[in-house]
Amino acid sequence: MTSPPPTTTAGAHRTAVWDALERARLCAYPLPPHGHHPNFTGAREAAKHLLKHPQVAPLHTLIVGPDRVLMPLRKLALQSGITLYVPNLKKDGWYWKLADAAGANLSKMAAHGEPKLKPEGAQAAVLACVAADRTGGRVGKGFGWGARGLHLDLPEFTLAHGLMLWGQLPCPADSHAALIGTPGGVFDTAQSSAPGPHGLH
Repeated sequence: MTSPPPTTTAGAHRTAVWDALERARLCAYPLPPHGHHPNFTGAREAAKHLLKHPQVAPLHTLIVGPDRVLMPLRKLALQSGITLYVPNLKKDGWYWKLADAAGANLSKMAAHGEPKLKPEGAQAAVLACVAADRTGGRVGKGFGWGARGLHLDLPEFTLAHGLMLWGQLPCPADSHAALIGTPGGVFDTAQSSAPGPHGLH
């Protein structure tokens, strides 16, 4: 099945999602959510669900974005013994290799991480998003690390609130997520039924 043609730009769709989240008061710091991957209410529950999913639970090494919304996931993953590679935002192309949960916070990574040029042994990547859909389409904030996916031939996962999850994105996707962790569970995009034209919210 081919996707319907885009009805709006990625920039306009990002703004619409940010506005909806702000109106509903569903985000924590950084505020407003505009210009960020939203730190949505329920991100910890979404992270728990994703990490327990059968496709994720056996993994031992993940690349995880540096975004605030992914901090609970980083902490939970490190506590469970998963090794993480998190991009070093001050040194383009480098990562912090983390094995200690004390390094889950971005400001603590330099103290607890080991600088690495390659994410050796990484089995999958978790990227934050602004919006996603049932086919796995993912739209990021439009700039910065992982803006258009990683292109490392690894499965990509993301986290989203219901207001960020759509039946079909009305704009081109930046990358594809195999799994979407939400506060209510995990959405497996490979098992999705044919997408509808409207959001799931």
